[in-house]
Amino acid sequence: MTRARVLSRVNSFYEKLSPSERKVADYVRTHPEEVIHMPLSRLAEAAGVSDPSVLRFCRAIGYQGYLDFKVALTQDLASPVKFIHEAVEPGDPPGAIAQKVFAAANRALLDTLQALDPGVLEHVVEALDRARRILILGVGTSAPIAQTFHNRLFRLGLPVWVETDSYLQLMRAALLEPGDVAFGISQTGASVDPVLTLKEAKKHGATTIALTSSLSSPITEVADYTLYSSYHELRPEAASSRIAQIALLETIYVALSLRRIDKADALERRIWEALAPKTL
Repeated sequence: MTRARVLSRVNSFYEKLSPSERKVADYVRTHPEEVIHMPLSRLAEAAGVSDPSVLRFCRAIGYQGYLDFKVALTQDLASPVKFIHEAVEPGDPPGAIAQKVFAAANRALLDTLQALDPGVLEHVVEALDRARRILILGVGTSAPIAQTFHNRLFRLGLPVWVETDSYLQLMRAALLEPGDVAFGISQTGASVDPVLTLKEAKKHGATTIALTSSLSSPITEVADYTLYSSYHELRPEAASSRIAQIALLETIYVALSLRRIDKADALERRIWEALAPKTL
């Protein structure tokens, strides 16, 4: 898709947009390079509209959501190297690349911490601590994060399962009941499978939790509690956000460990004793 193609979509749909959606369109047409660096809330503020108005604008011109729209616009405007990492420049030596990659990770960690709602975190920890069963799910690039979280929780003796197959996710969600927890990890929050799975789990009375980088994405609409991981790179699957997600999940693991410290200590010792023969 060329730059003319993306902005022409804005122009072609302009007359059909609502007044608030036209404000977003006007800002996008005059500041496209700025928009690709803006989270949804900043674009809404700049255009003088609400967050939902930005989301409606994106859908009105044919995109699933804000990230879908921004990625398409970014592909038109950004140089190829920016899709490898936003801060790097052609010819950067490895040392300079390391400085920029680590800076992006640090920024994502700090922004995620500042955006963290302690009350939501407390509810999440409480729900997992009391859960009869826990289903962790993630597809695509979120699957390894889901596996990592599962590997932390089962060490505490929690009744936890992880599913990265979209069909098995729905099958397990259909069997959940009140007292169970479904924990969905989705970077964009717009992937169909985790949204459908959390919706199915919620239908059967399970508590639903989402970990995503977009607070205005579809997955937040079916989640009882949402944890947000920040990122500032152009690619929605930016590694800096994954690092922030792992830090959030490790926080949950440590909080749960402290709640059941005696059992956690005993289980960790048993695990290390079992692994000892495999250490040279």
